[in-house]
Amino acid sequence: MFAMVPRTMSTQHPDNVRNPFFAANAVLEGDDEIKEAFYAYSHIKCQEQLWDCEGKEVDDYVVKKLLSKYEPFFKRNKLGEDIRLTLRVPNPEIEKDEAKILLETLESIPRSFDIAKAFYCEDVAPIFEVALPMTMSAGALLRIKEYYTRFVVGKADHSLGGMKIAEWVGDFRPKSINVIPLLETVDSMLAADSIVGEYVSKARVEGQQRVWLARSDTALNYGLVPAILINILSLQKLETLEEQLSAELLPIIGLGSAPFRGNLTPSNLSCIGEFPSVQTFTIQSAFKYDYDERDVADAVKQMNSSKRHTARHIDEQEARAVIATASDAYRKQVAALAETISAVAKHIPQRRRRKLHIGLFGYSREQGGIRLPRAITFCASLYSLGLPPEILGMDTLSPKDMDFIRAAYTSFDRDMQDALRYVNEDNFHFFPQDVIKAVKKSLGMFEYDVDEKHKKVTGIILDDFRRKDFAVMEENIMRAGALRGFLG
Repeated sequence: MFAMVPRTMSTQHPDNVRNPFFAANAVLEGDDEIKEAFYAYSHIKCQEQLWDCEGKEVDDYVVKKLLSKYEPFFKRNKLGEDIRLTLRVPNPEIEKDEAKILLETLESIPRSFDIAKAFYCEDVAPIFEVALPMTMSAGALLRIKEYYTRFVVGKADHSLGGMKIAEWVGDFRPKSINVIPLLETVDSMLAADSIVGEYVSKARVEGQQRVWLARSDTALNYGLVPAILINILSLQKLETLEEQLSAELLPIIGLGSAPFRGNLTPSNLSCIGEFPSVQTFTIQSAFKYDYDERDVADAVKQMNSSKRHTARHIDEQEARAVIATASDAYRKQVAALAETISAVAKHIPQRRRRKLHIGLFGYSREQGGIRLPRAITFCASLYSLGLPPEILGMDTLSPKDMDFIRAAYTSFDRDMQDALRYVNEDNFHFFPQDVIKAVKKSLGMFEYDVDEKHKKVTGIILDDFRRKDFAVMEENIMRAGALRGFLG
C-alpha cells in the first residue's frame, strides 16, 4: 500500500494502574477508546492504533468518530497514510461465539473508506489491514482475504431488480485487504516460515507482509525464557524466508511493561536491540499512562526514529532443548499455583470493559485442562503476592543452559533484576512448598535487590486475602502496581 510501516503501535492492553486524564471512568470503554486513539496519535506520536474487535461490542464507526471529532488533526495527518488504524478481529476457528463479528468487521471497511473519501476528497483507505489472533495455518488467513474479496467487495457486481449493487449503493473499496497472522503458540511460531510462506505464495502478496509474534501470551503458556527463545527462533526463520520471497516480511512483537511480558517501559527500550529485525513494537496501556507523558513521548520518538536491522541467530537445536526443559518445569509449577492464582485474579481491578483476548492455558488432557486468567491478570496476581512469574520453571536449567540463555537473551540479567525486585520471601509459606523449593533454587542463580516498599504492600495484600477483606485488598493491589509502574 505504502512504504511507511509503523515502528510503534498503540494497543488496548489493560495493564495500566493509573487512569488516563481523558477517561470518564476507571474502566475504559466506548468513546474513551476513541479519545485514547487520538491521544496516542497526537500527544505521544504513536504511528498506529490497534482497534480490538474481539471480546467487546464492536464500534464500526471508529473512523467516522475520529475524523469528525478531531477534524483539524486528521486533516494534517492522513489516516491510512501518515498514521494507521489496524483491526484485530476474532478468529472464527477459536472464538466460536464471536465468529460472525469477523464478518461485521469486514463489512465496515468499505464504509470507512467512503467516510475517509468524503473527508479528504480523494481515495484514501483508512483501514486496509486486519490481524488474526491464534493463527494456526495459512488457510485461516486465506479464508479472510478471500471472504473480503468475494463477499464484501464481490457483491458489487451482483444485480438486484435489474440494477447492480454498486450502482445502487456505490462501489466497495479497498478492493483487497492485508491479513496479518498473529502467532501465539510454540507450534505456530516455530512454523512461522511455513505458515507465512504458504500464505504469501497463495495470496500472491507483493511488497510487504506483516507478521505479529506474541510475547506476552507465549510467556504465559511456556514461561519467560522459552518465550524469548521462541521469538528469536521465529524471527530468524522469517528472515531466512524473506530471502526467498518477493515480499518484505515486517514483524510486529507484542510487548508489555512487566518484565514477564516484555519489560518495555519509557526508561527501558532494550527490546530494540534484543529483537533487531522487528519492525513494529506495541505500546500498551501501562507504558502510556503509568509514566510521565514527556518521558513517554520521548521514548516513542526514540523508537520511531530507530532503524530495523537483521535478526539475531541462535542454534535451534540447543534452543529447542532449553525451551522443552524450562517450559515443562514452568507448567508443572503453574499447575500447582493455579488455584491460588485464580482466587486472587478475581480481585484484580478491571481496566477495560471487555472479555480479554482468547485464553485457555494449554495442558494435556492427562493433566486435566487448567484454565488460567489472561496474561495481565495472571501477572498481577503473582506480583501482588510477591512471587514474580519470571522465576518459575528455571530450577531445571543447567549452568550450560544458563550460558546459552545469556548469550541468546542479552537483557536476561537486567530483566530478572527488574522482576526480582518484587520478591517477598516472607509470603512464600503461603504457596505449595515444592514450588517454593524450586523457586529458592532459581533465586540463587541471580543477584538482585528487593524493593522494600513493594514487599511491605504485598505482605499486607496476603493478610487482606486471608481475612477476605477484598475491598481493601484491591486498593493495595493498585498501590503495589503503582510502585511497579504496571498492573500486570
